[in-house]
Amino acid sequence: MQKKWDVYVYGDVNIDLVVPGVESLPPFGSEVDVPTMETFVGGGAALFTLGLAKLGLTPVFQGSVGKDMYGAYIRKLFCDLGVDDSLLLDSDTKKTGISISFTTQKDRCFLTYRGTNEGISLEHMDLAQLPYAKHVHVTGYEGLSNHAQYLEVLTKIREMGNVTVSFDVGWDTTGVWYEGIYDLLPLIDVLFMNETECMHYTRCEDVEEGARKLAEKAGMAVIKLGKKGALAVKDGKVYRAPTYKVKVMDTTGAGDSFNAGFVYGYLSGMDVEQSLKRGNGCGSLSASALGGNTGFPFREQLESWICTAQPEI
Repeated sequence: MQKKWDVYVYGDVNIDLVVPGVESLPPFGSEVDVPTMETFVGGGAALFTLGLAKLGLTPVFQGSVGKDMYGAYIRKLFCDLGVDDSLLLDSDTKKTGISISFTTQKDRCFLTYRGTNEGISLEHMDLAQLPYAKHVHVTGYEGLSNHAQYLEVLTKIREMGNVTVSFDVGWDTTGVWYEGIYDLLPLIDVLFMNETECMHYTRCEDVEEGARKLAEKAGMAVIKLGKKGALAVKDGKVYRAPTYKVKVMDTTGAGDSFNAGFVYGYLSGMDVEQSLKRGNGCGSLSASALGGNTGFPFREQLESWICTAQPEI
């Protein structure tokens, strides 16, 4: 079957209203002026998709937006950057989700209306479309509550035989860190976690030990270490790459940006070390500007920048 997309992505998309430099919220009955408020497209799956498009890949995004000005804004940005929105639906019952982000250089908090993201579930994935993609990116795993669904869908994808899979587990809000996740690992080519998630899921006190444990079953384990960069384990070998020095403005979407950079390298035939560098470069540049995709580089910018950028020691 002829491939028309590099990557198929299903997941969340919303509007991020970012209010920077807010140390505390005003009490009821008062009003405080702020220097700026900015509007961006948000949602982890959408930010990952937009990053791939900037890097020259051809992604398709399945999700939904409201029939409102925010839905139109999202579609226009997708179109401008080359994201195929043919699987993006317009909801008749809900509005586009909005997340208000109050950010400082050290931390952030959110007020969120989920809107059309409320019904996200793998059962809505259009599996008939997957053979037209070279690669599928999966997010939204919540442990025991939706494990059976993920096992079923990932098994079906693996049975297709000509589609690779990347998987970013996300945070387990239940605190269980369900060990059944190991049943999913043989179905995953590129497993993404952050350092804390890795240590919770593996019950290991050392992140490298945890990554090795995960990579025994997954194609490779890629662990995001924040300011310490990232590491990956494949075929028993450990790879490390430092992050890059930037002035951090907003960490929203930095992890999804890393994922996009790494998958770009992976699908372009780069080795693990070079893919880690692209992931760290995209994550660092994303964090250097407000919004989850504003600072994300185009391919030529990324390749030029990582040749001269200073690593974070």
